[in-house]
Amino acid sequence: MPLSNLLFAVGVVVFTSLGCLLLVSCRHRSRINGLRKSGIPMPAGWNWITGHLLILDRTFRHLPRLANLSLVIQELCREFADTEMFILDLWPAFAPAIITFNPESELFISQKYNLPKPSTSLESVKPIVGGPSLLSMNGSEWKIWRSLLNPGFSTASLVEHVPYIVDCVEVFCSKLLENAGNGILSLDDFATKLTFDVIMKVTLDADINYQRSEHILATALSTITNWHSFWDPRVLLNPARPFIQMYYGYIMKNYIGKELEQRFADLKRQHLSSPTSQGTKKAKSIIALALEAFVEETKGKEMLEGAKLDPEFASMVTCQTRLFLLAGNDTTSSTIVYIYHTLSKHPEVLSQLRREHDSIFGLDISQTTTLLKTQSALLNNCRYTLAVIKETLRLYPPATNMRQGLPGVSLTALDGRLLDTGGFHIIINHQATHTNPRVWVRATEFLPERWLVQADHELYPPHGAYRPFDIGPRACIGQALTLNEMRIVLIMTARKFNITPAYEEWDEIQHRAIGWWARIRSGIWGKDINTVNGDRAYQTEKAGTHPSDGYPCRVELVQK
Repeated sequence: MPLSNLLFAVGVVVFTSLGCLLLVSCRHRSRINGLRKSGIPMPAGWNWITGHLLILDRTFRHLPRLANLSLVIQELCREFADTEMFILDLWPAFAPAIITFNPESELFISQKYNLPKPSTSLESVKPIVGGPSLLSMNGSEWKIWRSLLNPGFSTASLVEHVPYIVDCVEVFCSKLLENAGNGILSLDDFATKLTFDVIMKVTLDADINYQRSEHILATALSTITNWHSFWDPRVLLNPARPFIQMYYGYIMKNYIGKELEQRFADLKRQHLSSPTSQGTKKAKSIIALALEAFVEETKGKEMLEGAKLDPEFASMVTCQTRLFLLAGNDTTSSTIVYIYHTLSKHPEVLSQLRREHDSIFGLDISQTTTLLKTQSALLNNCRYTLAVIKETLRLYPPATNMRQGLPGVSLTALDGRLLDTGGFHIIINHQATHTNPRVWVRATEFLPERWLVQADHELYPPHGAYRPFDIGPRACIGQALTLNEMRIVLIMTARKFNITPAYEEWDEIQHRAIGWWARIRSGIWGKDINTVNGDRAYQTEKAGTHPSDGYPCRVELVQK
């Protein structure tokens, strides 16, 4: 083919593609413009070319560079107190969305309609989890996997995990003790290693001792999440990103695959040694229990007679495992850090927390470990401890929730206007919902007692307005495990250590370490913004909304 013909063919393809894009753009913008003219709430400043992208960028400029996108959305929510709902048009970067912080409508979304997860729920986390998971599945597929995984999160199973969680927290305490009084440390780093040890044992029955030495799976997951972002073009457009995530994803897949084969071999040995025994001890890990449920409900003996695990099941369960490693590690560790952050600002709450632990576990702190292992039901007596955790999750929710709108399904804004959800994603902004002053009394204050008062008290949590784990059929499967883990951490550390933020020292160290050009730029343009609503420990884009700079802090022993 002559070069001129080739160039002509390429030109036709390019111009045809551009024409299609222009046509789709015009249709999309025309629809949004029509909604805008009809009075549907949306941020002012929308235009035909960029939609609301420039508005989002302008809002970002008033926040730290690494602030979580949910905080940016929360800032936009402040303009819509009269509707508690608005449209945000970020097409083509993201699907157009209805943002809501209206608890009444959110109950319709998650319970009455139980709207499905959008396809972007899979695409946005696929580099991390590898494929479909409970986070992105819908319909019968989701129901099947939820049923298979439920046994690993049953009350009986969670009780069995308590001794190991206590052992992991003992290591955590020893690491804090080693560093007490020895300068600044990253509490986020310590907490992340703790929660990874726990979730590896609970999910795969693997003792990796990550708190004392590095581990290949933890390194792989950390690298993938460090190269991941839900919105930042500096990360998303980096040409190295997909290759790095693919390489470490392959490492995760291989490691988990070997663990699954080992669990499968254990199950086969168990059935061969006692095929009809009813007294055979059940495996404890989530994946082992899911494997047992799968064998019993679907494949039966045919699968056990095979040489290897069913490939389709192995692939799917690998993705579920990667999801648990992400959610059970990142969100739990960041919440542990934020609990201590809030306690450092409210010494009266810390004192009351310690008094509760004294009354339940006694004044001899050395006996706490034994009591937790032998009388795990004592966790249920720690009502104030649980209140502290819940209130922290209210002010620092570790995730947001997204659903797919459907034609004919409308949401009612606070002022009575109806928004048809067809063609829109629906984003429930937890930060704005949890601090909505219309429904929460003293919404921005840290008040654990709101979780202990009677229903007729003004502080009593409003129905449907607290959703760190979501509400309805798709509520987080691991929330009971997470709450147990955080209670154990507080019970075993609150009376031993004083943990205080050291951001001022950290910032001074970083300032001394920067180069001369950065100093000149700072002198001309001013220092970068590093707080959100005055909070230096703002939530960042790092998976699980980890606190800024890893939460530099000082740890001291409690003086008796």
